[in-house]
Amino acid sequence: METLTSIVTAINDFVWGPPMLVLILGTGLLLQLRLKFMPILRIGTGFKMVWKGRNPAAGAAGDISPYAALMTALAATVGIGNIAGVATAIAIGGPGAMFWMWMTALVGMATKYAEVLLAVHYRETDDHGEQVGGPMYAIKNGLARHWRWLGAAFAIFGGIAGFGIGNMVQSNSIADVMHASFGVAPWVSGVVMMVLTGFVLIGGVKRIGAVAEKLVPFMCIGYVVVALLVLGLHADQIPAAFGLIFHHAFNPTAATGGFVGAGVMMAMRYGVARGIFSNEAGLGTAGIAQAAGRTRHAAESGLIGMMGTFIDTLIVCTMTGLVLIVTGAWQSGLKGAVLSSAAFETALPGFGASFLAVAIVIFAYTTILGWAYYGEKCWEYLVGTRSEKPYRLLWTAFVLVGAVTHLDFVWLVSDTLNAFMAFPNLVSLVLLSPVVAKVTKDYFDRQAAPRALPASAAGQEAA
Repeated sequence: METLTSIVTAINDFVWGPPMLVLILGTGLLLQLRLKFMPILRIGTGFKMVWKGRNPAAGAAGDISPYAALMTALAATVGIGNIAGVATAIAIGGPGAMFWMWMTALVGMATKYAEVLLAVHYRETDDHGEQVGGPMYAIKNGLARHWRWLGAAFAIFGGIAGFGIGNMVQSNSIADVMHASFGVAPWVSGVVMMVLTGFVLIGGVKRIGAVAEKLVPFMCIGYVVVALLVLGLHADQIPAAFGLIFHHAFNPTAATGGFVGAGVMMAMRYGVARGIFSNEAGLGTAGIAQAAGRTRHAAESGLIGMMGTFIDTLIVCTMTGLVLIVTGAWQSGLKGAVLSSAAFETALPGFGASFLAVAIVIFAYTTILGWAYYGEKCWEYLVGTRSEKPYRLLWTAFVLVGAVTHLDFVWLVSDTLNAFMAFPNLVSLVLLSPVVAKVTKDYFDRQAAPRALPASAAGQEAA
């Protein structure tokens, strides 16, 4: 087992090494340039589209509202990465890692926009009459036949990785937190999660979307409010915190307290890697959820989808990072969720650690639901809708398995498979970038064109 672990670790270090990070950032930058930085310039438009997406236009194709589709995608992305991932990045790479997370998000908005646009543009209707899409369908319907193996590869890697990173790892984290914070036995947490997950999955994407619509805004707003309370208590430290972030993005961080020090490359590597792990821009997963959304134009879905990256990284992750820095907890030598817990408890004694425990439970549970849908659509692409019921039963059972099992190796394999998912998606994004640019131009040209006057009004003007 040690030999196998060493081999997988070496593969993981390679696939998540500089080449992959450069490929992900390079693809995002290419798309930003092709789109003339539209995703950044249209952030306001994106928020307006999210708000309008609660009530989609009548007759628009899709199964759930665009807002529910975004919440489903956010359910999968806003998770442990926003708490433990950010803490790990700063604990190893120093405050400068936060800057590189921001940069990853800014270029990642273009990546996420393109992923969602292509997922909707090339989506299909399955045997149940539901809209399905994602990188595998974009590759199948947008590229030549000799590229189809890439779509199958994405679906295989995604279908397997989900059971680890989106299921067992999440339920294991919930069980650990519940046991450490509240003394709940892991098997009890596992059984409760299994029952709740099974109940939601029986209803398919409509029930997942309905649950996500309620849980995701609640958890995000609640987390941000408590983080802002911490920042308010340390308001005098906020300017210095931003100073540390910008300074150490380009300068080494010296050892201090329990922090062992970090170079610029370390800050960059961990900032980019944890940013991608958190917002999943480049993995292609968000397009699977957004393809179910009712919409009149693929670009509208893209505008809504890109806001997932903004919310996940530029808002939620930023809150975590600033809390870690202003409280000084980042210098403690702790890592992961333990570090975040220590930071919140330092600022809010008797409440902070318990609050973070509840946040982790909700974040991780919604990730289980979001990834359940991703995995289901990957297997549906490979073997058809007949896989739906067996998959849901298996997914539900693995929630309990994850809660009571030691998962270091599962995490390692899943993280590696995530990188394997990213490669087919990034290749398709580069090859289909002209389509992204064309569809986007078509949409904004239509928006800019003056609307035709009704016949009666036109006659009055002529008179």
